[in-house]
Amino acid sequence: MEQYGKIYIRQLKASSLPVRFCTNETTTTRKCLVEKLSKVGFELKETEIFPPIPAICKILQQRNLRPYLIVTDDSRPDFAGIDQTNPNCVVIGDAESNFSYENLNKAFQLLMCLEKPVLFSLGKGKYYKHGGKLVLDAGPFMKALEFACDIQAEVVGKPEPAFFNTAVQDMGISADTCVMVGDDIVGDIGGAQNSGMRGVQVRTGKYRPEDENHPTVKPDGFVDNLAQAVDLILAGQSK
Repeated sequence: MEQYGKIYIRQLKASSLPVRFCTNETTTTRKCLVEKLSKVGFELKETEIFPPIPAICKILQQRNLRPYLIVTDDSRPDFAGIDQTNPNCVVIGDAESNFSYENLNKAFQLLMCLEKPVLFSLGKGKYYKHGGKLVLDAGPFMKALEFACDIQAEVVGKPEPAFFNTAVQDMGISADTCVMVGDDIVGDIGGAQNSGMRGVQVRTGKYRPEDENHPTVKPDGFVDNLAQAVDLILAGQSK
């Protein structure tokens, strides 16, 4: 059923409901992400996608911070307007193979030399699914730097309520009228609920059976796939 997801996304966008696609995707630019989705039939605008990089760039500029980046090479174009000379903070995203000992050690050394060390993490997920296998996300590397430097990272992305609130504000609605549909019990559902939204978990992707008995996060509902989620949302709209 998921192969027809693009049809249901079109139906959702064709309704009067505002829609945003929140993601912790930091391995590529937002433009490239839209292009990739377009090639497989998902017609989205850049403004409809909410990744962490545009948000962190605004923060860096507002606070006059110059980052040492641990990100993928493909995502660097979105940092083109950011001064990176003589870094005075560290930003890590899902850097994939760039999560090397050398890069992490450079970040550690920089943070230890700063009077007021600042570490940003673009999300703090533990893992995600790639190529049919679970792989480490940015969270474990963030925790390593926190532990080594005895600091606490500032997270920009899911599951932080501020990230979800930004998307809600962009749609011009209140959180209590919004529902988050996702496969991550903590990053999607828990984060959304902590921001005042409802959260519905899809039994695909990162979903694991034990999620239905999670000790702290209790989804407002479960659906078997995206198609079922969209049907329920549109049915609720017509009531």
